[in-house]
Formats: sequence, C-alpha cells, structure tokens
Amino acid sequence: MTVVPVALGARSYEVRVESGLLTRAAAHLAPLARKRPFVIVTDRNVAPHADRLVATLAAAGLGAQIITLPPGESTKSWAQLESLTDRLLALGIERGDHLIALGGGVIGDLVGFAAAILKRGCHFVQVPTTLLAQVDSSVGGKTAINSTAGKNLVGAFHQPALVLIDPDLLDTLPRRDVAAGYAEVVKYGLIDDAGFFAWCEANGPALLAGDGAARAHAIAHSVAAKARIVGEDERETSGRRALLNLGHTFGHALEAETGFSDRLLHGEGVAAGMALAFAFSARQGICPPADAARVAAHLRASGLPHDLKSAGITASGAQLVDHMLHDKKMDAGTLPFLLARGIGQTYLDKTVDLGEVAAFLDEQPR
Repeated sequence: MTVVPVALGARSYEVRVESGLLTRAAAHLAPLARKRPFVIVTDRNVAPHADRLVATLAAAGLGAQIITLPPGESTKSWAQLESLTDRLLALGIERGDHLIALGGGVIGDLVGFAAAILKRGCHFVQVPTTLLAQVDSSVGGKTAINSTAGKNLVGAFHQPALVLIDPDLLDTLPRRDVAAGYAEVVKYGLIDDAGFFAWCEANGPALLAGDGAARAHAIAHSVAAKARIVGEDERETSGRRALLNLGHTFGHALEAETGFSDRLLHGEGVAAGMALAFAFSARQGICPPADAARVAAHLRASGLPHDLKSAGITASGAQLVDHMLHDKKMDAGTLPFLLARGIGQTYLDKTVDLGEVAAFLDEQPR
C-alpha cells in the first residue's frame, strides 16, 4: 500500500492506494464507524461496486445504506443537491457521521459539498472509481455543483477524512473515461515536473492499455504531487494551488459551449485546454513552439482532444471568452491564466488581454 499524507494541520488525512483495496475497505473504515450504518452515495454506473462495499462492510459487522443517483455531469446541480440533502436528513445524518462518496468526480464533488453544509459540516470519505477522481478531484477538499452561470461556481473547501484508492476499479471503465482521467495525470508533468511528462510519453500507452504497474505509479505520483501543492496552499490564497488549474480556464469554456454534457468530458476539456494554453503561450513568444507541439502530439497520441477541432468546438473566440467571464477565478475584472514558459514551467499570468485570447482562438482550426 502507498500512503500519501495530506498535511493540513487539524484537517490532515491520508490517501491510501492499493490494488484490491475496495475488498479490504472495512478495516480502513471501521475506525470511523459509529452506532449507525454508513451511508454510501453512488451513481447507477457504479452501483455494483457499492453492492460489493456493502457486502465487505457487512462481513465485518458494519452496516451501510446506499443512495443511488443518476450518472453524468448534470447530477452536479441544485436539484440533485437538494434531493440528496433531504434524503440524508431523512436518514437522520449526524455531524459525527461519515458519508462515503463512491464514484467519479461528480459524486465526490456533490457528496463533499453536501457534507460541508449538512448540520454545518459533517464528515465524508472519498472512494474514487475513475482515474480522474483518483488522481485529482478526490484530493484537496474542493467541492461544488454547477450552476447556469458556469462550472463549479457554488461550493466550499471541505476536506475528506480519508481517501481510499483502488486502481483495480479502473478495469471496468470505458477507455474514453480512462483517457479523460489521464489528462489530469499529464497535467502534473506539465506544471512543474518535466521528467514526469517524459515518463508519461514513454508509459502513457501502457497505462491506457490497462498496465497495472503504470497505473499504480501514475496515481501515486499524481496524488503526492497534488498533496504537496495543497499542503502549501489549501485555499488558493498564495497562487501555488492555482497551478493545478492548468488547462481549466480554456477547458471550462469548451465544456460550457457543449452544455457540460457527454459531448466533451471534463478531462477531455482539460486536455484541449492544456494544449491551447501551451499554443497561446507559444503564440505570445513565451513558450518554445516545439514544447507546445510536443504537448499536443502526446495528447493526440493518447486519443484526447488537442485543439478546438478535435474537441468539436465551432464557436467564435468571442463566444468562448464570454464563457470565461463567468470563471470563478475572476478577480476585480481580471481573469488569471495558467501559461507556460515550457514543459514543467507553468506560471500564473494576471495580465492576459482577453481580446488577444479571442483573436488566438479565432485563428485555431475548426
């Protein structure tokens, strides 16, 4: 087992990574048990894993109930948040209880936000079942729902009590979902670890093909990288944690244009967004064009969108910039961008002219 501590003082917790961990989850959850059953929140696609977890807990003498939600990004909504909190309150959830979020990023974000606001804060455990959630969204305490104005605009920082990651759960995922999660793995190399990006270039094909050792290494490395950054800047006050948003400003605009639907998965939007961030950096003379081309080539080879055309986007630059104006990172009318001086050299730029961004986007092939 790989154990990665997330050092946040009184809010510290562990991320535990091990193949087959779901079948041994009872030993890790037992210390959190009370005289009440756990409540496992999942979605229909993950329901078989929830049944396995209930059986594992029952064998250890621990009770559990399941709440099953619809799958998909549309579940991160006011309506589903209201429904979930009402159902949890009807079950008599107490502040000392631990909800279990079993699913991908949508379930983790929604359950984490519900935990943050129920009884002014109860506990929760992340058991992520997608690669994207395992390497990114389950760690760090960002919880949210989407609104008509944009993605993740209503939420709270609320750290989990524990994160249990079983790489074997990825075996049941469609390749498209694994690839979407892989975009977030690549991100850690592009932020500040050129050596890890080179590892991705060499080992990404094996990871995407199901190689267990490659997946385990990528997950452990990514979680450790995120834990380090979150430990330095939990609430994005110093700018250090903002580096984790590489590709997200462009990517969220693309997701908004597609209606936050399955037309473009979150990780696919991030992939295209990272390629666009590097291409824009190159256009501005900040990044070597060869580095931008290398990023796009690896994403393309991984089956991920790497420009507007491959992301299925036909909107104008002005339309996409309009989506960006609703970004939660807007500050005094200025939108910070994550740009790059090269692979592994991402930085925060608060001086980007949105008119130049729109012009750049209009130049991109569609």
